[in-house]
Amino acid sequence: MTRRLDRVGPDAHDGVMSRSLAIVEVARARPGREEYHAYVQVLNGRILTLARERGWDAERFPAEELGTEELLERTAGTQALVLAGGEDIAPERYGARRGYPAEGPHAERADAAQIALVRRALAQRTPLLGICRGLQIVNVALGGTLVQDLGPDASHVNAAAPAHRRMHRHRVEFAADSILGGLYGARELDVQSAHHQAVDALAPGLRVVAQAEDGVVEAAEHASAPIVGVQWHPEDPGAPAGQLATLLDGLALAASRGEFASPVAA
Repeated sequence: MTRRLDRVGPDAHDGVMSRSLAIVEVARARPGREEYHAYVQVLNGRILTLARERGWDAERFPAEELGTEELLERTAGTQALVLAGGEDIAPERYGARRGYPAEGPHAERADAAQIALVRRALAQRTPLLGICRGLQIVNVALGGTLVQDLGPDASHVNAAAPAHRRMHRHRVEFAADSILGGLYGARELDVQSAHHQAVDALAPGLRVVAQAEDGVVEAAEHASAPIVGVQWHPEDPGAPAGQLATLLDGLALAASRGEFASPVAA
């Protein structure tokens, strides 16, 4: 029998009602890419652990294995979504071609399933947080394109390092009126990144709300739906303390209010 996430249920903490959170990852197995897969599992596991610690009834869902129909069915009714990082999106999804520099493996079933999930989230106003690939999936799902490779001189990934050391620390600057800047209570933030692709043409409805010093898009928010995405990895063990918790708390606020807002605005 297929399990669906209920909207509310008894929380194990203090008898209060919990919120359901679907953490949608790319895959649960990557044969031949064990080192990379192991580190992705660390990152996704940290999202799950912290979400549960902060009162979410959270569960992980592998999009590649489930496919579109089952992923949509099993996440029906969830109160919020996190799209985690992973593989390059197949370039056909945004009108580009294969054979680009540093092209990695693709997960086309995951692409299709996550794109469908984003579109449903928009239609139903389900709060959604995209992380790294998750931001890119949001942009592609809504009609945007990607920079296929930032080039060898871009300071967004330590490409030659082992998987667990590929994160690069850099600074992002928020737009003055951004929701994310309000959540963090800051105009600038030091972040951990590991990406060779980035948002290019922005999808209708999205706006850029954070950029790196080199102009690369680092975060976007939807103008009328509770959807945000960050290009960095707040779940990385080396990320400054509190970054992921801030986003998860913002997601909880969005689930209760129907929109993202800074704690001050709330």
